[in-house]
Amino acid sequence: MKNIDTTIQHITPPGANLFAELGFAPEEAQRYHAESQKQIDATLMLKEQLITELGSWIEGKQLKQAEAAAILHISRPRVSDVVNKKTNKFTIDTLISLLGRADKPVTIHIG
Repeated sequence: MKNIDTTIQHITPPGANLFAELGFAPEEAQRYHAESQKQIDATLMLKEQLITELGSWIEGKQLKQAEAAAILHISRPRVSDVVNKKTNKFTIDTLISLLGRADKPVTIHIG
């Protein structure tokens, strides 16, 4: 039987430049890091807008979490995640689908 090394060899600390860690040239690593952070920030902002709209819908309709769960076809704990704005637990696709189920279709404007 072959032994497999399962020890952790290296951990990149949070916030570190992953591209520098992978050995890219410093200028290139900095550029890639800045570009990826810009995309991450844009994604987080979009998810925040979507989850806020969904939470406002729940609040505006004065729905209990169980009622919202039934309408949205999700579990009550997932509604709690919406109400508590846990954006990391949802994809953009899921948030858009949930808004559609709430009769709040999403329109995307580019540019």
